[in-house]
Amino acid sequence: MTTVKQLIDQKADAIFSVRSSDSVEKVLMLMRDHRVRAVLVIDDGNLAGIVSQGDCAIKVLLPHSNPKEVAVSKIMTANPLSVTFSNSLEECMAIMVHKHIRHLPVVEKTKVVGVISIGDIVKNIIELQGSQIKFLETYINGHGV
Repeated sequence: MTTVKQLIDQKADAIFSVRSSDSVEKVLMLMRDHRVRAVLVIDDGNLAGIVSQGDCAIKVLLPHSNPKEVAVSKIMTANPLSVTFSNSLEECMAIMVHKHIRHLPVVEKTKVVGVISIGDIVKNIIELQGSQIKFLETYINGHGV
């Protein structure tokens, strides 16, 4: 069973974040420049929220609001669900499926240490399946008729 810590250790250290007082334009630029679909909202070192592409599209762009004038605090999901290093990826997947979310901040002792996405989990599952297939092929070839 893979843990959040094992996955975070394999990922780049970058955490993309804004302050709740920043404009939505800043969020959109971070998403574009770093090809991410969610940005954490961190105020004074504490996780305050999360903003997704959907939040930006539905709450700002669709109503034709100006992203330069809308504060992140107006559209973010405040106090988002989070996980710790000790959570398993299976637990993360269950949370994401039941809550219909695609990103989970990872927090250790009140410090944000990363983000787990549904894509990260799927990639891990595919890698594990690849390893299992290689093992079975080796077993079959080594123990064939």
